[in-house]
Amino acid sequence: MAIMGKQIQTTPGTGKLYEAAHGSATDALKLMDSTLEGLTEAEVEQRREVYGTNEVAHERVPSWWVYLGRAFANPFIGVLLALGIISWFTDVVFAGPEGADWAQIIILLAMILASGILQFWQEYRSQRAAEELKAMVQVTATVTRSTASGAEPQKYEVPLADLVPGDIIHLSAGDMIPADVRLLNCKDLFVSQSALTGESLPVGKPDVTALNGYRDGIPSEAPDNLLDAGNLCFLGTDVMSGTATAVVVATGADTIFGSLASRVTEGQDLSSFDRGIRSVSWVLIKFMAVMVPIVFVINGITKGHWGDAFLFSLAVAVGLTPEMLPMVVSVNLAKGALQMAKEKVIVKRLSSIQDLGAMDILCTDKTGTLTEDRVTVREHLDINGEDDQRVLELAYLNSSFQTGLNNLMDEAIIRHMEAEHESDGTAKYWKVDEIPFGFIRRRMSVVVTNEVEEHLFICKGAVEEVVALCTHVEVDGHVRPIDADIRVKILDQARKNNNDGIRILAVAYKGLPPERMQYGIEDEKELTLVGFIGFLDPPKASAAPALAALIEHGVDVKVLTGDTEAVVAKVCREVGLDPGNVVEGHMIDDLSEEELAELAEVTTVFAKVAPLQKARIVRLLKEKGHTVGFLGDGINDAAALREADVGISVDTAVDIAKESADIILLEKSLLVLEQGVMEGRKVFGNIIKYFKMTASSNFGNVFSVLVASAFIPFLPMLPIQLLTQNLLYDFSQLSLPWDNMDPEFLAGPRKWDSESIAKFMVYIGPISSIFDIVTFLVMWYVFGANSAQHQSLFQSGWFVLGLLSQTLIVHLIRTEKVPFVQSRASTPVLLLTGAIMALGALVPFTGFGAGIGLESLPASYFPWLIGILFAYSLTTQWAKNLYIRRFGTWL
Repeated sequence: MAIMGKQIQTTPGTGKLYEAAHGSATDALKLMDSTLEGLTEAEVEQRREVYGTNEVAHERVPSWWVYLGRAFANPFIGVLLALGIISWFTDVVFAGPEGADWAQIIILLAMILASGILQFWQEYRSQRAAEELKAMVQVTATVTRSTASGAEPQKYEVPLADLVPGDIIHLSAGDMIPADVRLLNCKDLFVSQSALTGESLPVGKPDVTALNGYRDGIPSEAPDNLLDAGNLCFLGTDVMSGTATAVVVATGADTIFGSLASRVTEGQDLSSFDRGIRSVSWVLIKFMAVMVPIVFVINGITKGHWGDAFLFSLAVAVGLTPEMLPMVVSVNLAKGALQMAKEKVIVKRLSSIQDLGAMDILCTDKTGTLTEDRVTVREHLDINGEDDQRVLELAYLNSSFQTGLNNLMDEAIIRHMEAEHESDGTAKYWKVDEIPFGFIRRRMSVVVTNEVEEHLFICKGAVEEVVALCTHVEVDGHVRPIDADIRVKILDQARKNNNDGIRILAVAYKGLPPERMQYGIEDEKELTLVGFIGFLDPPKASAAPALAALIEHGVDVKVLTGDTEAVVAKVCREVGLDPGNVVEGHMIDDLSEEELAELAEVTTVFAKVAPLQKARIVRLLKEKGHTVGFLGDGINDAAALREADVGISVDTAVDIAKESADIILLEKSLLVLEQGVMEGRKVFGNIIKYFKMTASSNFGNVFSVLVASAFIPFLPMLPIQLLTQNLLYDFSQLSLPWDNMDPEFLAGPRKWDSESIAKFMVYIGPISSIFDIVTFLVMWYVFGANSAQHQSLFQSGWFVLGLLSQTLIVHLIRTEKVPFVQSRASTPVLLLTGAIMALGALVPFTGFGAGIGLESLPASYFPWLIGILFAYSLTTQWAKNLYIRRFGTWL
């Protein structure tokens, strides 16, 4: 069987799915050795030992030894190992027992261990910290479990990973399907299977109300494609509306999604962060691929020793490789995630931190973001605008008996009714059926019966949608037909309330004889409108300053809501956001992609938009070159959350929204989001520092090596010396994640620009080459290191100057201002770079230095060193100012 063009593997789970789809619901329970009362805890534990946890492969956190292997699998360590093997042959094997020299081998081994263990520790610790944060946001499933003592089975909320085959689960709107399941009963169930099939429209499942002998309309043979089975639902899909009870058939790797997990992961689009890292990395790789062969050929020709030339060019290649990039990136992201956690922002996908910093458009819902998210009933009115208790009573019955989508307005109605009446208003009613809320219909209905056995059909929803179903209206207990004048009056009354910032729902009903027990959408007709119920959700006090801060920092805020134009426009004005020309959902259906993209860029508020319209707007904004964030918490937000560069939700959101989001806010506030944006820009700034430092330093070093190789009769630096210098320089950059960023850098969104890296490398890199050549001339003419007999002195002089200039460049590049004067690095950066510079100056005077071929430098060398470094700093600062004037930016 193929899904979305990918062939899935046959698993024990797929075999059972075919059997479960072909047989009746009762047969499915027997197949899974389960009952409607659910499994006992003992049975659950026993099955977990057999089937494992309900996790697919790509969700599992790699073991520590995987990180350890990755840490030692990098080019730097590979070259060190190659040098170690060669050294073992030359210094031990060929030297014989008496002449064996283990010093260089020990040094190489120490460098391998130091580099690998440090990288392992930083990356493993960072990833574990990220996983701990991610675990704070948990998606659960509702299961029925029985007890061995025979007590009444209970419903429990359990983590998805705890489900086992045979569990009885309950689904409602907003839930993720937690495993591959066989439906036992369902009502108006619509499931989004886009994650498996790519189909954007929800799939309806046949209604089921009985178990015995039911075959769900499936033919006698199993369907060719399991996804076509009307009685199955699958892991990775979502409940858009309706309710269901199901038995779990397959979990984890045995599910269809589990068998596709690796392929699905491979097929996912790269985030803007991943694309940026890849493009910038390729700039460095291409440069290395061109320059290293040139170094090899020049040294081979001028020195006549091709073996040494190969090892030297290999060491140059390592020096050009940003081998610390994975660690610098992961530590930066993990530090950012931990810092954001302190601000009550949980990061699920680490790379989304940089996407948050790059965000220049934030699309958001209105409720709970711009408003307090404390919906209260303000009024319950007839069509004349008079208080009417019957409106509240009918709305209360509708809200109390619905079992689908839980929402704030239903909760507000129930609270308001119970506050006014201490007795239970539903006591004399029994539920017959319900028609769950649908985002296209924008309404929901319940059918109840009372003591006289009449069926009362109650519909509640958006005014236009409900009024369109009504043929009559009730005022003061009298029912009359709706004519054109009354319809205008009804809509005017609703519009008046909306203009006051009150959200209005219409309430309608009809009486029916008790002839049947099942109802559907087709029964929502010929209703009697009884009136409106109004809700107030006041703007947050923090919304206005938060919006002002986001706009000041270059983030354009757009509101995408299902609410009416009048309500959302009033709220926007109260929080200081100019709504401009509000565009409603029905206006964009006929627009082309190009027309809507242009409209989306200039529109602040979209009202009465459907879920797929939200996702379409987000997609088109991305295609226009924007980095788009989306903040939402409802079922209708899931598609847009997935489409956005960075999806943002809240801990109280429905399961679909939380699972679709990259970032979870523990407080639904734009203030904490604005702080997250700033943290994202800090993370990006510190990562881009590493790239620009590495690119410019590498470019300059290669030119220096080319000049030295062409004119000096010996290697300007031995491979082991070059690697040692590179290792110390890499250590000096470990503190970059803890560095400060200038306020000017944080003022606007920041995006990856590989061309900027290339320009920076070409303009700034050669400056170090100039002073390297000055050092060559000083060592050659002033200190007489101009022959093979004095090469160690020459190499020592360049080793120290090269390391100190590379380390000093950290301070020169990290800010566009004058370093140490106008902008000072953080304490960790100052301490670590200072320590590395001191250590680098001392290495030639140590036994370690002697072991790698260095020698002590004369005291007269150090005034020259200080002078060259000072001149280098002044020249770089002068070039920095020219660069900023020409290109308008630095980092």
